[in-house]
Amino acid sequence: MKKYDSVIIGPVSLDINIDCEGVTRKELGGAVVQSGYAAAGCGFRTLVVTRSNKEEANPTERFKGSGADLILLDSAHTCSIRNQYLTPDKERRICTSLNVCDPFRVEELAFLADYDVKIVHLAGLVWGDFSDEVIAGLGQYGDLAVDAQCLLRHAEPDGSMQYHDWEAKKSVLPRIRFFKVDAAEAEMMTGCPDRKEAAAILHSWGAKEVLLTHNTEVLAFDGSNYYTCPIKARNLSGRTGRGDTTFAGYINSRITRSIPESLLFATALVSLKMETPGPFMKDAAAVEEYIRQFYNGDSITVTGT
Repeated sequence: MKKYDSVIIGPVSLDINIDCEGVTRKELGGAVVQSGYAAAGCGFRTLVVTRSNKEEANPTERFKGSGADLILLDSAHTCSIRNQYLTPDKERRICTSLNVCDPFRVEELAFLADYDVKIVHLAGLVWGDFSDEVIAGLGQYGDLAVDAQCLLRHAEPDGSMQYHDWEAKKSVLPRIRFFKVDAAEAEMMTGCPDRKEAAAILHSWGAKEVLLTHNTEVLAFDGSNYYTCPIKARNLSGRTGRGDTTFAGYINSRITRSIPESLLFATALVSLKMETPGPFMKDAAAVEEYIRQFYNGDSITVTGT
């Protein structure tokens, strides 16, 4: 039986990224690309399960050299998103949905029973990629790690992408071990602008570990302690994929490492990744060297509840 540290499931996306100066970059991206490269590049045994229309996109070519194994599922359409960034730091953007892919179904993922999987990482892009029933059903194959983006971001009929709260959050969160949100998503779900308080609320609803990303730091909460680590990127040219990279680094590290160790590795990983456009193309040794250069023994702040 083949063993994987994580299986990453989600659609690829034909992305059109336009920076604040009008420079356009087209590429096959998506959370699975960012997460897949980060996880496999750091030496974790990684399987990517993605879907697209084979006439519109070539995920095989996109993942060549990533180090991840790949399984392709067909779709009537390939997800496509246009991102118009409004500021140089890429913190503000307008997202437009140009197309969405077919949703993932539990029955078509039954082959996961043939593998020994530690973590099932759901890396969707919009609401509908995974139904609440699918999320619950996939928990039989490994510990669930879910990014809130695909639960809150909706592709509207006019192409706009709007955020709405997740109605089933209190019933499904107890099935999730790792739950990732950014600061805005955490506030939307909880109504609380304070990041620590929001993480505590999400944990109280059932998520075992909450990972909350912000442009200054990454926070982890396990119900007993808050752990924070500062982002130390020297530039933000590779801002796209920040959260996906962080989450992949954290959850895979948690298989063998403590929360502080995993948080430090994931934060250094994303700091290094953000200095270059595209997915993470280095390895774990580069991350460890980044830690030696820019972090020290007191980089992790721990506070109790």
